[in-house]
Amino acid sequence: MSDQSSYPFRSETALVLFSGGQDSATCLAWALQRFAKVETIGFEYGQRHAIELTCRGALLDGMKSLRADWAARLGDSHTLAIPTLAEISDTALTRDVAIEMGKDGLPNTFVPGRNLVFLTFAAALAYRRGITHVIGGMCETDYSGYPDCRDQTIKALQAALSLGMDRKFELHTPLMWLDKAATWKLAHELGGTGLVDLIREHSHTCYLGERGARHEWGYGCGECPACVLRAKGWREYAAKAL
Repeated sequence: MSDQSSYPFRSETALVLFSGGQDSATCLAWALQRFAKVETIGFEYGQRHAIELTCRGALLDGMKSLRADWAARLGDSHTLAIPTLAEISDTALTRDVAIEMGKDGLPNTFVPGRNLVFLTFAAALAYRRGITHVIGGMCETDYSGYPDCRDQTIKALQAALSLGMDRKFELHTPLMWLDKAATWKLAHELGGTGLVDLIREHSHTCYLGERGARHEWGYGCGECPACVLRAKGWREYAAKAL
């Protein structure tokens, strides 16, 4: 597994889990700096904030306009519908219920197995397309305690996917050890003010799917855990950068 540290440019293709959120947009820029070709994949799983999927087009167009080399490297965009995930889940991301902490100490926004399913489907698609590098925005620093975001989980899944498909997959998690302020900083390092502004304006993080209110960090309800985390990271980043 790799992080955001020194990393050679590769002549291969990578597949990025691209939801339309801040983290996945930053990961996409990270991949465009490091791979000769980059494809994206998003998942429609009955999430309340499905509006995130409609944000991807503007983000992709924006990245193409930011840099000609990124435009040349961007490949196919894929969307997979896996409604079964919502059917077997009872969470605040797949049901119209209040967001709260569960008795197990995890917020009820945790969708059991979500990242495991996403990465498995992504690897299956990557296998068919001859891709061995899969990139996701999982993070163990600002992650609400989700067990499927832990570095140990991703490493175990990388081994399982490689064994199960008899192909050496590498799962890259460039945000694993970054907090949200550092994620904003990484976006600036990758694409300057243009990328930061693009992410502020067009990415979507709010769990409730709210895009009516515009804040300094972007759109959202401003109160759900995802908005609070994004806003806190922006304030910390802006205090040093602006």
